[in-house]
Amino acid sequence: MSIVSTIPPLSILMPVRNEEKHLPAALASLSAQSFRDWELVVVDDGSTDRTSDILARAAAADARVRVLATGGQGLVPALNLGLAECRSELVARMDGDDVAHPDRLQAQVAFLAAHPEVGLLATNFQHFPRRRIGSGMLGYQQWQNSLLSHEAILADIFVESPFVHPSVMYRKELVLQVGGYRDMGWAEDYDLWLRLAAAGTRFARLLETLFFWRERPERTTRTNPAYAAQAMRLCKLHHLLQGFLKGEGSVILAGAGLEGRAWYRILHEVGIGVEAWLDVDPKKIGRQLHGAPVLATGDLHPTGTKLLMTVGARGARAVVRESTRQAGFIEGIDAVCVA
Repeated sequence: MSIVSTIPPLSILMPVRNEEKHLPAALASLSAQSFRDWELVVVDDGSTDRTSDILARAAAADARVRVLATGGQGLVPALNLGLAECRSELVARMDGDDVAHPDRLQAQVAFLAAHPEVGLLATNFQHFPRRRIGSGMLGYQQWQNSLLSHEAILADIFVESPFVHPSVMYRKELVLQVGGYRDMGWAEDYDLWLRLAAAGTRFARLLETLFFWRERPERTTRTNPAYAAQAMRLCKLHHLLQGFLKGEGSVILAGAGLEGRAWYRILHEVGIGVEAWLDVDPKKIGRQLHGAPVLATGDLHPTGTKLLMTVGARGARAVVRESTRQAGFIEGIDAVCVA
């Protein structure tokens, strides 16, 4: 049994529900960490399988493991209960079906000690088992792992969630200052990242692949409606209305495809109109879409109206960004990429 300080320098927060199949591997990866001075706060959110037995044995064998229970209130209450019980200033997230590299915690703790200005630190990650990974998830992995600086993360923060939640380590006080986790009908982690960004939190990512994210059909991101595409759009819009789109009555949408039209609908519901569309398809250029003209890139110039880039295809994102830049828009000032 390890000897730890009264208040360890790191708390690990792990909510679980019915994870008997993969939980032993997750716990083993934490036991194998090169950084040893931690506490694991596990919140059992109403498991009906052998999860509670596995956790009881883990707690009996290792004094660093503390087990709490919610009775099945849901992920957000489990996260907030566990966060409140974390005694350290630093909190690492972990899920019961994933695996951490043996040096993950050591690398993250060392980086945050050396960079007190950073409030949240992720690592590069890899999906597994590889045979289950499709091109879409591989693209997401490649995109996320490419966001290595605070500036790169902020530039793409409205594209998709820039962090795999159980891979991050953050300063607890910063998360509490923005209200902890919330259940708003969309992904609780993405909502947190956007609130932290608005509060001025600095982000960083380690280049090393130190986290392994298990792909399986029943994963929360695949089964919970809060992670569906429309819920993610509504989350982005909610936060854009607090900042970038605050007080705006109309926008320009760069992209007149399915994603752009989905954005038109949710903007319309909050009273924001579309002044013009920007597209590269010659079949669309010159036509009217929902009462607004579809323009070519060369026909558009900044007029004070904010622009949202709504092209969903990752391969086309760079093209749209360059075309809007050439048109005179500045990302973060009068243009934001939301897809």
